[in-house]
This record gives sequence, structure tokens and C-alpha cells, in this order.
Amino acid sequence: MRVALIYNLKRDIGTESQLPVDYFSEYDSPKTVQSIADALRANGCDVLPVEADAHLPQWLRTHRVDLAFNVAEGAPSENRESHVPALLSLLGIPHTGSGALAMALALDKAKTKQILRYEGIPTPAFQVFRSTAEPLDARLHFPLIVKPNREGSAKGITVDSVVRDRAQLRRQVHLVLDGYRQEALVEEFISGRELTVGVLANGHLTALPILEIDFAGCEHSGEYFYSWRMKEYQGNVELGLVPTFHCPARLPQEATRYIQELAIRAHRVLGCADISRTDFRLRDDGTPFVLEVNPLPGLDPEESNFPMIARGAGMSYQELIHAIVASALSRARDHRSPAAPSSHAAWTLIDVGPGSASTEVSVAPEPAARAAGLP
Repeated sequence: MRVALIYNLKRDIGTESQLPVDYFSEYDSPKTVQSIADALRANGCDVLPVEADAHLPQWLRTHRVDLAFNVAEGAPSENRESHVPALLSLLGIPHTGSGALAMALALDKAKTKQILRYEGIPTPAFQVFRSTAEPLDARLHFPLIVKPNREGSAKGITVDSVVRDRAQLRRQVHLVLDGYRQEALVEEFISGRELTVGVLANGHLTALPILEIDFAGCEHSGEYFYSWRMKEYQGNVELGLVPTFHCPARLPQEATRYIQELAIRAHRVLGCADISRTDFRLRDDGTPFVLEVNPLPGLDPEESNFPMIARGAGMSYQELIHAIVASALSRARDHRSPAAPSSHAAWTLIDVGPGSASTEVSVAPEPAARAAGLP
């Protein structure tokens, strides 16, 4: 099978560049691209790596492939992650991962939160700022966190992004509007534990073991959440950016099950396909809140969260890549929409804790209690 591995490569912005320091952070490293290619070849694929740039449409017209393995971020724009899926759909080329609509919705954090709220999936209360002159909604309570609305890899998020008064809020909103040329998402900061859940399709949706990211060892850095520096320099002892990972998370079985179900529901309502990763904050009272849904999670074999989660489920990196390909091929054969409505949805929740086993359950997609958030 001939597979086009479509990617965007991380580059050095240079000391003289006017671009933000985190401009290329979402793009993949050569190591990640090579690791995916090696895993595909180990599974018997003939791999053709190609960058998702302006030459990609012509390349696809002149190279016959059976499948595209898509990890591309696309060209900078508000819909960039949709570029490659839309192009592949236009050309009739089966591909891994979500389609253009799910990619566009998930990239827009505010749109995602509106959908989650409508579906009764808890997400922090929020407001979108398009100028610093907009008044803060009286129903929002400090502390708040300010972030670009359409970025990933914690771009634009620093230790100063958590604000505790209106002056700090205005300053951070201005930095986002000016530096990232897009609206600022302001949401209530949830103090609590950081969790992330991988969802993988393998005939039915599978919620993998929950990964808990413990920032207790990062207190002196002041970065007790996933900031850009935390993601970019994770493990740097001198900077104090050394989180501890627990997979499965240190949670009671009932809480684990509920959070996994929320991740699967989030995957489904956005129309994700094959793979997604949903990030949570677990408030001190035990209430989980979805921060965002990532249908294009990082696949660095050592540093990215999803491969960590896969290892927690007993999967090798090669097996993870194979599972993504198998799911994409199954969809291509069946010609089914990943978001097709169903009156009764079956999925699997996996917990690898002591004495536990995979459990297949059926859950009717009924909305739970309305999410926290502004009407």
C-alpha cells in the first residue's frame, strides 16, 4: 500500500524574525515525521513523505497513493488544519484523521465550547474578546486565563496568561490581539488536576487510559499548567519545567469512567474520526471541565501525550500508527461519516489499573446536566 505522509516541518524562526517565538510550535519535528514513516514501513507500507505547502495539490495529482496519513497543520489561516483534509476529499483520496469540518470546529476553541455547552458537556465559562474595549461579562469570575482562540500547542499561553484583575486582563487580551491577529478567548481558570484522554477508533470508539499531568514539581517556575514553555521545554530541570505523568490517572473508577465518557462524547459531537485527544481540568470538588478537543494530536513517540497514553494501554508506537491506518481504511471501505447520528452508541473504556479490564458499554447519547458557562 502506497501511503502519502503529509506533514508540516518545524523551522527556526531566526533571531531577526518578527514572528512570535512560538510560531512553528504546532509543526512536527524531523524526528516525529521519521518515526511515523518508520512505523508505517514496519507495517508494510510504501511511504512517500510530502510537505503540505503550495505544491501539495500538484504533487497529489502526479503521485498515485492509496491513503494519506495526515499530520499537517496547513498554511497559516483561521482554517489551516482543514486545508489538507478538504484537498484530499476533493481529490477522493482516503486519509487518516478528521475531515475538514471537524478540524475547523476544533481549531476554533470558542465554537468548540459552544457545541460542548449545547450538548451538556462541562466546559469553563468564557467570553470572546475582539478588542480591549469590550466590557468583561459580570458573570465571569477571576482568576481567568487568556489565550488565542485558534491556536494549538499552548501557543500564546504563558505564566502571565492567568489573570486576577481587570488591568491584567486588558494587558493579556491586547497581547493576544496584537501578537496573534485573532480574537482572545477568556475563560474561567479551573484550579485542579490536569488530565487528557485519548480516543481511538478501532471498529468502535475506544477511550484509552486517562493521562494525569502533575505539575507539583513545577511550582517554583510558576507554570502549574500547560503553558507554551511547559510544552516546548518539558523536562528542563533548570527551568523547573518537570511535570510528572501518571497513566492511568490517580482517580476512582467512577470518575475515570465518567471522564472517559465525556471524551468520547466530545469526539462524537465534533465529528472527529480515527483519533482525538480531549484535555480536561478536574476541579477540586471533582467536577471535570473540557478545555479543548484536539483531532490532530501530536505523535512524537517520546514527548507527545497520545503516544504516552497508548503505552499506558499496552500499545507500542507501531501498533498505534497501525490502529490509526486501520480505522481510516475501514471508514474508506464503509463510506460512513464519522459523525453519523446514532440513537445508541457503543464504545470501549480502557483502564489498566490493578485488577481492571477493558469494558464495553452502551450509552445513549443523552445530554447530561447543562455545562458550566454563560448562556
